[in-house]
Amino acid sequence: MAPSAEEQRQEPDKEKIGMRAPGITKSPRKFAGVVIAMCGLPGRGKSQVAQCLSRRLNWNGVSTKVMRVSDYRRKRLEPYGEAVSHELFRPDHTANAALRALAQRDAMHDCVAWLAAGNSVAFEEFSCLKILDATLVTRAQRAEVFDVFCGQLSYRVLFVECVCDDPVVLEHNYKEILRYSADYAGMDPVRADEDLRLKVAHYVRCYEPMDEKIYPRIRIDTGSMDIQACKVTGHVETSVLGYLGSVTVKPHTLYFSRHGESEFNVLGKVGGDAVLSARGERYAQALATKFNAMRIPDLRVMTSRLRRTIATARGVEAPQEHVAALNELHAGICEGLSYEEMQEHYPQEFAWRDQDKLRYRYPWGESYVDAMQRVDPVLSELQKSNNVLVVSHQAILRCIIGYFMDKKPEELPYMEVPLHTIIRVSSQGYNYKLEFFKLPIECVNTTRVKPKNCSADRTADDALITVPPHFDIPDPWRNPGNGPTLVQQH
Repeated sequence: MAPSAEEQRQEPDKEKIGMRAPGITKSPRKFAGVVIAMCGLPGRGKSQVAQCLSRRLNWNGVSTKVMRVSDYRRKRLEPYGEAVSHELFRPDHTANAALRALAQRDAMHDCVAWLAAGNSVAFEEFSCLKILDATLVTRAQRAEVFDVFCGQLSYRVLFVECVCDDPVVLEHNYKEILRYSADYAGMDPVRADEDLRLKVAHYVRCYEPMDEKIYPRIRIDTGSMDIQACKVTGHVETSVLGYLGSVTVKPHTLYFSRHGESEFNVLGKVGGDAVLSARGERYAQALATKFNAMRIPDLRVMTSRLRRTIATARGVEAPQEHVAALNELHAGICEGLSYEEMQEHYPQEFAWRDQDKLRYRYPWGESYVDAMQRVDPVLSELQKSNNVLVVSHQAILRCIIGYFMDKKPEELPYMEVPLHTIIRVSSQGYNYKLEFFKLPIECVNTTRVKPKNCSADRTADDALITVPPHFDIPDPWRNPGNGPTLVQQH
């Protein structure tokens, strides 16, 4: 049910002030704001592209947020207790058109507020950025967006138009919308399908392809992934153009696993190029058996260049690539040391790392921030790939999986990525689903949570309180000569 004419007359305060709400003034800003406005018909992959761009920009230090006009539209309808239906999108219904316009302006208003709030970013040269996820199917709608953000508020605007004429891709996109969109939650599937197609038809009636030459714009065919650009300048805008080359709206599934338990894992040592323990070898066999039985079409395997990952994946019947970017975070002078040895020899370094594990860099080694930058090309590859198994290391998989799950950088160093576990990440609309499959082979625990006391003058007991148990010989499960193994003894 759309608002009455009287209700509409009571709404347009934001329109009168040209999106400048109280407290939002056109003042000098430390950061140059950029607005990316998504355009195109429903089912063309706008939301997937918007979320993918936001994820990648945030990862690279550009503070980015997506405003979805559909969320504001549903919020406008809540007081009336009405579900969204195709009737709302009829171009010949004045009241409904007014409600959609108000929802778009709500989103634009919040865009302005978010940018004007001076959201801080990781590096000063980067910009605050807002992605406006809307249809913007008419020239008048696009002109309004450009006038408000660029003409009135002096932000930079980049239009990204998503198009697609491939019937196979469109049918898949429609199924994704019906499955994951809040507009169709709980609706009868047949009725939902009919409603969506009528909604698309309403938009097609008023759609004006974006042929304006006056705006910076990118046109991407989400079926063929052909990209055309016009007047794209600026650091953020050119970065967006580059990121679009690794975007896909097709469903895809990725598999991840750490290497099997290594002899260094058993000893509680970090880094190095250790070989697998006896139980790690068993995991490698089990991993190969599992994936070979699954018969995943066109499966590819990517490992690091260290022995323990190559040995873990060697039995999987699929093309394999050994990638240096997947090597474990380098611990510098602490390579091959246990946590106890770090505390004994480098207590100050050990405390500094606990204080800021994300940014701490081992002397002559790396930090998590370094690892994030190192795996960036791998992320570009995985974003557009399907059925890939990545066998890597704890810190590296924390970064990669955390990226797809939209984790904040500060959360990455403490993510749970256990040994002897297959991790599946599968796309669901513009988000991802995370699943863990533990194989029944025992292994040590290598996850160390942050201790409460991180000061440099703490005692050794305080520093080591969260260190997981480990052993004092390389592999207590091997048979030493003809004597019983530790497992047999206990």
